Amino acid sequence: MKPLPPCHDSKESMQVFKQHCQIAEEYYEVKKEIALLEERKRELIIRLDQAEKESMDAARLTKEYADLTEENRTLKLAQTQCVEQLEKLRIQYQKRQGSS
Repeated sequence: MKPLPPCHDSKESMQVFKQHCQIAEEYYEVKKEIALLEERKRELIIRLDQAEKESMDAARLTKEYADLTEENRTLKLAQTQCVEQLEKLRIQYQKRQGSS
């Protein structure tokens, strides 16, 4: 946006030309600031997306940890029961061997 050249014989024309130049300069400064703010907005959106993804990953990992902890507890209980059952069977087997 370039203002029309002034009529050098007219003081008013020169003043209008200077105002147009100043307005054009302000316009480009505002456009530049808008571009910088839009770039910053894009960066923040990317960071927000990453933070949300990390939060979802953390929630998923927390649930997976809880599930595995529960599975581990169940397996340890089953192991204890199997060891007890095995010991009972050994005792029964030894009694049978002793009585034969």
